[in-house]
Formats: sequence, structure tokens, C-alpha cells
Amino acid sequence: MQPKIYLFDSVQSHGNLLPLSFTRPVADFRVGISTIRQKWERLLPGTYAYLPVDYLREKFGMSPLPEETALFINGSLLPDADIISRISTLAPGEAILTEGEPMVFLGSVEALEKGEWNAKEVTSDIRRIKYTFDIFLRNPEEIVNDFFSITAGRSSAIPDESNTIIGALTDKSGRPMLFIEEGARVEGATLNLKEGPIYIGKEAEIMEGACVRGPLALCEGAKIRMGSKIYGGCTFGPFCKVGGEIDNSVLFGYSNKAHDGYLGNAVVGEWCNIGAGVNASNLKNDYSKIRVWNYYLHTFMRTDLQFCGPIIGDHSKLGVNCMLNTATVLGVGVNIHGAGFPRVFVPSFSEGSPVAGFSSVPMKKFNDIASRVMSRRELYFDDTDKRIFEKIYEIASGFKGN
Repeated sequence: MQPKIYLFDSVQSHGNLLPLSFTRPVADFRVGISTIRQKWERLLPGTYAYLPVDYLREKFGMSPLPEETALFINGSLLPDADIISRISTLAPGEAILTEGEPMVFLGSVEALEKGEWNAKEVTSDIRRIKYTFDIFLRNPEEIVNDFFSITAGRSSAIPDESNTIIGALTDKSGRPMLFIEEGARVEGATLNLKEGPIYIGKEAEIMEGACVRGPLALCEGAKIRMGSKIYGGCTFGPFCKVGGEIDNSVLFGYSNKAHDGYLGNAVVGEWCNIGAGVNASNLKNDYSKIRVWNYYLHTFMRTDLQFCGPIIGDHSKLGVNCMLNTATVLGVGVNIHGAGFPRVFVPSFSEGSPVAGFSSVPMKKFNDIASRVMSRRELYFDDTDKRIFEKIYEIASGFKGN
């Protein structure tokens, strides 16, 4: 019988990873080719479920809470052979901690929520997504890890002869460096494999004239449009459409940046649209280290980063020719248009322009727009979604004065 494994969101992880964690469990984040949950399911057999924050449980399960002893893994934790080996030594009631936060616990959900554990190990030597910018920092490595895991023992479709391929199709061990899934189309593109592998998912497409560098993940149904310049470390989740110039950025899924303009060192949630000519800075003019808005701290936090682009929550929109300063954070349901740079933190459910100012998006208007956008993909914004976004609206109202 397979063990029960719950991917839980601690208060710290959920807070540090807002606005992206407003709308999903942390283990549902896409880093590399796969989501964090999919990585765990491949490497550690078990029966998996989410244990997210309260208002997400209606959609993502866990009501009522489990009563049995189980393995609880922090959703921000990235699996590898080392952490799985450490997990195998846990006795009931023991936990692996980092900075006082539980990463892994073997016991009951009641003990987990009350903090009743024995510290088996206290360590900082783990791989995790602690902050939103860790997503793009860890993405190149995770693409490589996922690529060789997903493609092991499988055969790729043969690339079309119209493509220009730079670098070897296999590494020194004979493993593929280019993998094209069933139904994908790649014609007249330039694919550079020298810095890492390129994964092209089922029914995905790279159009003619596009230049792409590995490591790259183009997931199911996603498209790279004609003449695009895509640098390494990029992940484009299911059914994204991208174009222009993009570097070391992650789009979770169902989001579009389909036109010219620059995006680098960025993370974009689902159901976002970045209009034609949008440019987002990822480097300060004085080359100083970057500060970025942190919801958990309720202020801007220092980082050691010199490069950081925008962090954009679900269902946010940027109109034609908008501009963003370095490390701008946009919450959920933000709609920006017009000239000028907005502030580097725009709270959720805000609409307007830097010149004319911003106002709150009424809940009904947000619901109507989300319904129209999702129905184009034959997906539906249902009553459960509405209840979740009503709760997010309530929580986000506390940040409107910043």
C-alpha cells in the first residue's frame, strides 16, 4: 500500500510566495517543465494530495482534514535524491526544519498545525522555492532535471529538416538534448542546444524564424511565434503564446506575451495578457542590488539580485506599450494601460494608468472578464472560483494603502 503524502503550505511559504500563491497551492507552481507536485510524484511513490491554506481547500481538496499519520512535505520543497534519502530516516513525530519552518514531517495534521514535532534535522542545505524570484533562479536547473527524467527511455519525434540545429542532438552519455512530443510542430526555427536541452511538448509549436536557446521548456499546446528571440532558462506553460524577446522567465500557463517587447527574469501566473510593445526592466540604471515587494513582510525586502523582472499574479493585463520598472510586482486581477511607469507594487484588483491613477476593480467586473477569458479555452470560471477570488479580494484589500 502506497503511503499518504500531503503537500502542505506553511504560513511562511504561502505569504512569501504571494501573489502567485493567492490562487494555487505552492506545489502547483511550475518550475522547469513540471509542477512541484509532478516532480514529487515521479521521484517518491505515494498517494498525493494538497493541504493548502483554508480558502483554497474547496478547489484543491483536503476537506475534511486527514486523521491518519502521514508524510507531510512543504510544497515549496524541490525533490532530489538527497532529500528523499533524509525523508526515509524519519520516525513518527520527527521533522526536518529550516529557519524554524517545517519542510518535512511524519505524523498527524493536528500535530503539524500545532507545531508539535521533534526536530530530527535542522538544515539550510535544501533546494526550495522560498521567494517568488527563486522560480526563475532555479528554473534552468529544473528544466534540465525534468528533461532527463521525463525523456528517459523514450524516443523523440524527428526534427524537421527545415530547422537549424546548433550543438549535438545527444550528450556524451547518449541522452537526447532535443525532445519533440507527439503532434508538436517545429519548422524553420533555429535551436541552440549548446547550453542545455530543449523540450517541446505535445501539440506545441515553434514557428519559422524563431531563435531559441536551451535550456527551454515549451509545454503542451504552447506556441513560440515567428521571429521570436528566446534565451535560455525559459518555461512556457500549457497553452501560452509568446513572442518578442524573452530571457530566463516562467509563464505558468494559459498566459500570453505574444508580441514584440522585452521580458526577462520574470514570473507570470495564469490567464495573463501582456500587450504589444510592453517592455519590463530587469536591471536598475545604477546597477545596485534590487528590492522587491514581499507580502509576508508587508514591505520591500532586500535581495542579492542584480537582475529581476516583474512578478505578475493571475488574471493581470498590460495594455499596448506599457512599461514596468525593475522588479515590479503586480497582484491578482491588475489591469494597467496608458503611458508612464506604475509603482513597483500594484495591489490586486487595481485598474488604471500611471498618469490617470488607479481604482479598484469591482468584483462583478473581474468575474465577467475572467469568465470571458477562460471560456475561450473551453474552461469555465465556476462558483468555486468566484468564492476563492472573493476571499482573495478581501485579503488583498489590506494592501491597497501601500
